[in-house]
Amino acid sequence: MSWHLGRLCGYDLETTGPDPGTARIVTACVVQVGGDRPAQAANWLSDVDGEEIPAEAERIHGVTTERARAEGTDLREVVEQLLGALSQVVLSGVPIVAMNARYDLTVIDREARRYGMTPLTDTVGDGLRVVDPYVIDKRFDTYRKGKRTLTHLCQHYQVRLDGAHSSDADALAACRVVWRQGQRYERLAAMTLDELHAAQVEWAAEQAASFQEHLRTKDPEAYVEPAWPLVPHQAEGGDR
Repeated sequence: MSWHLGRLCGYDLETTGPDPGTARIVTACVVQVGGDRPAQAANWLSDVDGEEIPAEAERIHGVTTERARAEGTDLREVVEQLLGALSQVVLSGVPIVAMNARYDLTVIDREARRYGMTPLTDTVGDGLRVVDPYVIDKRFDTYRKGKRTLTHLCQHYQVRLDGAHSSDADALAACRVVWRQGQRYERLAAMTLDELHAAQVEWAAEQAASFQEHLRTKDPEAYVEPAWPLVPHQAEGGDR
């Protein structure tokens, strides 16, 4: 059976900002679907550890600082529970589906380190398998015009998106997109999960290099992170 017909785990975060090294988790979702079993979802709203949610971030996901402080769970507890949920998924052999995984997996890695917790990659070792609809789309439909946000991918692959920029809706939609991608691209569906994960590491690096080359036509110092599915901790602030 092809990987896209088995159990998938959608993972998505809404945060305080675009830099995964400094962003704090506002909402999170881990949802398991497929594999002829009922869907299983867990959702979190954090108190953002007392920090402010910038207006720009609030406009995207709709969660105010006031609501986070009034209704949110202690962020340390959210991070601990999220790490536990993701670890359980990975260790059971289910792939994590994450749109632009490099961001969401780096955020939870940095949150874990911030609180002195064991990062996901240290817990699961070489078992982590990730499916990223963004990386796959850029590889298999490289020259398509237009944006490649999750909303745009849902439109392109004819997937329903119920409420963009909420963690649960986005996590489920990402699973639906990769299911469609598996249907559409025979070469993709023929890969094993191990082969697909390894291929995405290469594809993401190639895509980053290409984008960096494009940016450097205007800014010679432009840098695009090539690592996938997350930015190694030691890479931050290192030589580029």
